[in-house]
Amino acid sequence: MDIFETERLLLRGWQEEDYKDLFEYAQREEVGPFAGWPPHKTEQESKEVIRYFLQNKNSYAIVWKEENKVIGSIGFHERTPDVKLSHLAQREVGFALNPKYWGRGIVPEAVNHLIVFGFEQLHLDLIWCGHFDFNTKSKRVNEKCGFQYRFQKTDRYKLFNNRIITSVYYCMTKEEYFEKKQPNSLIGLFHSNSLTE
Repeated sequence: MDIFETERLLLRGWQEEDYKDLFEYAQREEVGPFAGWPPHKTEQESKEVIRYFLQNKNSYAIVWKEENKVIGSIGFHERTPDVKLSHLAQREVGFALNPKYWGRGIVPEAVNHLIVFGFEQLHLDLIWCGHFDFNTKSKRVNEKCGFQYRFQKTDRYKLFNNRIITSVYYCMTKEEYFEKKQPNSLIGLFHSNSLTE
């Protein structure tokens, strides 16, 4: 996996020794259920999730450089929320953040970096992101990063006792990205050094 550096963050592959940092926020009720997964009950569960991340290589640890601490995760998944667009090169962004670090613009900083990487390095046609309709924090991140509302759908989720939950989907196309991009607008916002493990 690539390693990315922004002004305050390091986005890197997970390491087995990250399990304590992961458990610190993954056990919180206000984190996992809002992203679609149950809170972790033990550190062992967090270790197993990291092993899954290592096998699939599509989720980055968000490291707060000031403390050299993992404070969240951001995935860049090969998914096609709209099957009618399955012929296009696309990814979906998903994220979770330790509540201690909420309100600092950390997730938009990470998401914006993957947007640049996705369109300028991977040459994607579009990038998706979504959230449950009650997840107002993710909604604000999606809108702040420039994603446009596309559609919503409902499903039953075991996580919510088989209740019907509405998921809202946003995306950004490469045309929208390059149309909004201004010359040199990213300089100073992202120290986009891309290193390879």
